[in-house]
Amino acid sequence: MRKLPILIVLLTSSAAMADEPNPISSTVKGSYERVKKFIIGAADQMPAADYAYKPTPEVRSFGQLIGHLADANYMFCSAAKHEKLAPKNIEKTVTTRDALKKSLAEAFAYCDAVYAASTDATLKEAAELPFMKTSKFGALDINVAHDNEHYGNIVTYLRLKKIVPVSSQGRE
Repeated sequence: MRKLPILIVLLTSSAAMADEPNPISSTVKGSYERVKKFIIGAADQMPAADYAYKPTPEVRSFGQLIGHLADANYMFCSAAKHEKLAPKNIEKTVTTRDALKKSLAEAFAYCDAVYAASTDATLKEAAELPFMKTSKFGALDINVAHDNEHYGNIVTYLRLKKIVPVSSQGRE
């Protein structure tokens, strides 16, 4: 029975997108906003004392994941913006919950402007990441994928701490 409401939402969204002047950039912006909300929510949910938490010694701590995401957002969005930024090294230099949340918010604010300025036409522009040449769309799309990948890690950390992630709240 749940499939019918989902199908209606998808058909309604598709019809609405047909009238959208920039359907590709609008879609990538929407995906970015969704995962950004989840990551910020997770950063808020995790208690300060658990920012150093590592499920195993071989993986990043929760705080390092948040720092890594801030660093990566700057990298991907600066490539899409055609701007050379010196690496911030947030993952390796920022350790407190408040400072990491501030760094993450600043990185997302930097990206917000890049996504907001994007149109379907500008997404075709060339962009260069440290590891590949791509398009502006490629850089922004990889950013969304990377954010989602690490949000999956974050969900595991939250679950191990008996915290329901933002993306699951209301469904459990």
